[in-house]
Amino acid sequence: MVAHSKVSADNAVAADPRRLLDPPARDRSQARGYHGPGRPSTVQAQSNTHFRTFRSQADFSSITRASSLLDACGFYWGPLSVSAAHEKLKSEPEGTFLIRDSTQKNCFFAISVKTATGPTSIRINFQTGRFSLDGSKETFDCLFKLLEHYLSSPRKVLVTPLRKVRVQPLQE
Repeated sequence: MVAHSKVSADNAVAADPRRLLDPPARDRSQARGYHGPGRPSTVQAQSNTHFRTFRSQADFSSITRASSLLDACGFYWGPLSVSAAHEKLKSEPEGTFLIRDSTQKNCFFAISVKTATGPTSIRINFQTGRFSLDGSKETFDCLFKLLEHYLSSPRKVLVTPLRKVRVQPLQE
């Protein structure tokens, strides 16, 4: 994911280039760029991201919504490299995780987590309106439902998010 990428009308449905899909005004400056596996659009040359356009308005809405929620959650780190994410997680307890932009061209987000063997990263796939972890058959219509599923799993792979800004205890 490129730091200057953003979801915009240029990323909208390629089937009807006259119909531009604008996210809400507050999302426009914060949303991340993602063009699903649709056909390249004629407006892509103007776009500031390397992803292709969305196949549907529903996919565009899902990513725009996920992007807005991630911006507010506190454990989304944006365009953080794999090595930088692993460095941040190295001294954290097992199960600590963060969400970051994926560096893969066909993937929007990645989750980096501290495991018993050290930090690892897993792509979060988005296909036909569903989110899934790379290698998993379980899919979710919302990125946060995916996170809730793995947070409540008996395997306890995800335990605590690593926030960019540490929350101060009430005593402070």
